[in-house]
Amino acid sequence: MSLLSAPSHLWRLFRTGATFERTGAMNEIIDAFGLTGWPRFVLRAVVWPIGRFGREGDPSLPPLARAIEAMGPAYVKFGQVLSTRRDIVGDELVAQLRYLQDRLPPFPLEAARAEIERELGADVWDLIEDLEEPVAAASIAQVHRATWRATGQKVAIKVLRPNIASRFRRDVGAFHFIAGVIERLVPMTRRLRPTAVVQHFESVVEAELDLRLEAAAASEYRENTSSDEGLRIPEIKWEGTGRRVMTMEWLDGTPMNPDDLREAGHDLSELAQHTLRTFLRHALRDGYFHADMHQGNLRVADDGTLILLDFGIMGRLDPMTARHYAEILYGFLTRNYRRAAEVHFEAGYVPADRDVEAFAQALRAIGEPIFGQDASHISMSRVLAYLLETTERFGMATRTELILLQRTMVVVEGVARTLDPKANMFEASRPVVEQYIRARLGVSAEVSNLTETVMILRRLGPRLPGLARELVMQAEEARIRRATPPPPEPRRTPPVVWIALGAGAGVLAAMMV
Repeated sequence: MSLLSAPSHLWRLFRTGATFERTGAMNEIIDAFGLTGWPRFVLRAVVWPIGRFGREGDPSLPPLARAIEAMGPAYVKFGQVLSTRRDIVGDELVAQLRYLQDRLPPFPLEAARAEIERELGADVWDLIEDLEEPVAAASIAQVHRATWRATGQKVAIKVLRPNIASRFRRDVGAFHFIAGVIERLVPMTRRLRPTAVVQHFESVVEAELDLRLEAAAASEYRENTSSDEGLRIPEIKWEGTGRRVMTMEWLDGTPMNPDDLREAGHDLSELAQHTLRTFLRHALRDGYFHADMHQGNLRVADDGTLILLDFGIMGRLDPMTARHYAEILYGFLTRNYRRAAEVHFEAGYVPADRDVEAFAQALRAIGEPIFGQDASHISMSRVLAYLLETTERFGMATRTELILLQRTMVVVEGVARTLDPKANMFEASRPVVEQYIRARLGVSAEVSNLTETVMILRRLGPRLPGLARELVMQAEEARIRRATPPPPEPRRTPPVVWIALGAGAGVLAAMMV
């Protein structure tokens, strides 16, 4: 950070603290993070007098969402990213941060036209026509409907806000400064790793500031799910896509609102099950899932087809993680807690020196209360909170990919519960998990794995003799090193001798004088 930027960062820190105090968000944060003693006293003493200098915000919003929205687009996006980190901010603050979906006012249509032409060139209007007023506006971009000239097809055009990249980078610098100040002044917040959280936010935003990456995510997701019944992903129009502009197929559908869906004649219970299973199928089968499946990104076509939008946040699971996740779920579903515990150890989630039987007993304490209860009394967020608490107690390190997966599970369950209060994530997951287990862990899967192993060995065949020779040589060198005694360390003169010699030299010099 340069000396020139320090005053501006200090001003933003002052304005942020004042706005959080004026909107009441500061009290929410202090209570949520459990600050007590002198840190709480100092923080309250510092921010209380400056509250009148903060922005007022929208009084209809909860305090935290109100403060963040008042500070502008970068803060809104930061709040949206934090809403995916339940492990950092907790359930209460996550509930407030969810109010930050599509809350910002749009920028003018003429500014959008200028951005599109600047990105795609003046001849872009040979591709698209009839650009309409924005239909949705978020922290980074807004969406317009238009017509694709070649086919007359309706398309959705997503356009980044003007100068949003420079504004975000300026504010991210302030976030780093604020995080550093918090870590230094309030040591107990270091366990929350404010600097690491800002770095995570910066990486997320940098990806979202290039709409070509989101277009690629949508394209990959569409290919993975092309054969899925009851699901549609919009097609990307690559000729109308660049760094700051993305064009895709416009898909009409009813918003994910229970009253609107009921009026349109949809079966809400069936739709809730379909939404839950869609998420799980993609996470397990493809290892690539939509990680932002809130109501604003979901539509339902007239025939009941589920439409997914906005591919800025996607999650990935490597094959082994997906397998472990499925086996753990299957262990809970079949009440085989010993196997669920073993998978945690096999995956390296829990240190090998812990007691597997004790861990299995802890998992039983989580799973047993689920069975026999009315579905409306089962909360996935509460179950996952207990699971995270248990695994942390047994030494499990934080796994970023699992946190995103678990957060999405909670969001999807919340969506399903708005459609059907009795929607049960565990029961909905049973057919998907069982199908995965049969496909990936059955006899046919083992034969497939063995065949793949043979093919790999066949490709490596010509190199095997050389690899074997190299391994033998390394083993022999290691044996020789172990058999050869280390050279004796040179004898070092004890410090007391040097002290005595120094003192003697000093005395001799004094006598000569």
